[in-house]
Amino acid sequence: MKSVSRWAMAVVPAALACQMAHAQSSVTLYGVIDESVRYLTHANRAGDSSIGLGNGGMTESRWGLRGVEDLGGGWSTFFKLENRFYMNSGQSDPTLPFFNEAQVGLRSDSYGQMIFGRQYNVMIEGVTIGGYGSNIWIPYDFSFQPEVTMTGGIWTSNQVQYQAKYNGFHVAAGYAFGGNAGNSYGSQLGVAAAYAPGGPFTFGGAYQVSKDSVNGAAAKAWTFGGSYTWNLTRFSVGYIVDQNDAGFLNFANGPFTAPALAALKYTDFSRRRMIMGGIMQQVGNTWHFAANVWRTLQDGKSAAQDGSAWQYQLVADYNLSRRTDVYLEGDYSLYRGDLIGAQLQGVNGVGLAQKGSQIGLMAGVRHQF
Repeated sequence: MKSVSRWAMAVVPAALACQMAHAQSSVTLYGVIDESVRYLTHANRAGDSSIGLGNGGMTESRWGLRGVEDLGGGWSTFFKLENRFYMNSGQSDPTLPFFNEAQVGLRSDSYGQMIFGRQYNVMIEGVTIGGYGSNIWIPYDFSFQPEVTMTGGIWTSNQVQYQAKYNGFHVAAGYAFGGNAGNSYGSQLGVAAAYAPGGPFTFGGAYQVSKDSVNGAAAKAWTFGGSYTWNLTRFSVGYIVDQNDAGFLNFANGPFTAPALAALKYTDFSRRRMIMGGIMQQVGNTWHFAANVWRTLQDGKSAAQDGSAWQYQLVADYNLSRRTDVYLEGDYSLYRGDLIGAQLQGVNGVGLAQKGSQIGLMAGVRHQF
């Protein structure tokens, strides 16, 4: 009996240790703190200028929790919760949920991953994995990044998304449930694919269709583009099209309410087209310089809602350390027709132009943890 007890005392801890080795888990607190001073012309209908602390800077400040648990055999489970807040007031962004990203998933080293919850939509995944977004070295650059408005709001709730990588190919497919009995109103379906083999060339594209939450009218979007990197210089070009049915007014799974969509003039057009390009130059390990341009053409739902825009941007960014950088940014926008007052800068608006042109100048500091 004593020998059995000794054997159990020796074997049980070893078995538990073996199980723990196959079920290791970790939780990480992470975030970005970004604050800037921004000068902006034509900030109101009287044409006045403004200067002050922004709600963020080149990015919006946020904090989050992410965790992963090793299930063994190349399988793991993970989660992510992320809150966005205004640095100058300490308040959560009132235009977004408290946890703007809330997701859980299952990952396989061989078969890819499934993600459930509120997450990036497939359109922005296509731009990202295709490698043709602007200022690609900056994480979450949604402040003055006009292409993100064209992706239909970046985040989608109630979504299931599959992602996989194989020999340089990246694929993603997502479906968001509308939650309406008897129909698919309010749903979203999208696919994206890219080839990024780790060499100088990347290219990709995406297609997405969202259905109005009330009447099922469709908003369709597609994109394609690519980039080429030579030494420390990166060239990129992309094309995005948004096309809305006449009745599309409300998409509850997106980041904007129906009144916000109307205020941002997202529901004014039957079609928008954007071509964008950029050059990024890295100097050593500390400097990044970028020049970007966007051209947008809008076919309105009526002739009075037609419009066009040119937008230009220059960025200089210097890394003080691995986690802290300072930057200078300047942008100039020229709007015509119904695009005056439209949201084409990014998700966290930096100021809608109330006249035909707008100049923005920004200096800021960012810390990542």
